[in-house]
Amino acid sequence: MDWKRLVEFALSGNRDLEQYGILLVRVSIGLFFAISGANKLFVAGGTKPVYDTLVQAKIPFPRQTAYFVASVEFVCGSLVTVGFLSSPACAALMIDMLVATLTNALSTLPKGLSPLNWLDDFLYLPEVLYVLFFIWLICSGPGKFSVDYWLAGKLLG
Repeated sequence: MDWKRLVEFALSGNRDLEQYGILLVRVSIGLFFAISGANKLFVAGGTKPVYDTLVQAKIPFPRQTAYFVASVEFVCGSLVTVGFLSSPACAALMIDMLVATLTNALSTLPKGLSPLNWLDDFLYLPEVLYVLFFIWLICSGPGKFSVDYWLAGKLLG
């Protein structure tokens, strides 16, 4: 066993494997949002929970907004999955999750927590994790296994 390489991997990771990590996260989160949006758009009553949440949060035009949110999730999730226009799609989904956090998820946190326990519960919210994934994907790019990478090679190379 090559201990030096093992220690190097444990401390610094492996750049050769990085593209596979990006691919796994990008496709997984993209599929999640594409499927979620499709269920809201194409399944009877799919937008009702979104509509109810928007009404409760006093968001204007809740019916239209519910369809808009579902469309953003479906279209942008599909784009992220294949890695096409992935940074703008991640930005749109990130905004979607920030609004979901502010209008709904924060209200689910227990009252009276210490600041440290509040932060713990806040970071446990799925919407917050999605935002962090989108920030990472915007900063890292969609990876070599994406339409964007292929297009950049054709247009810029």
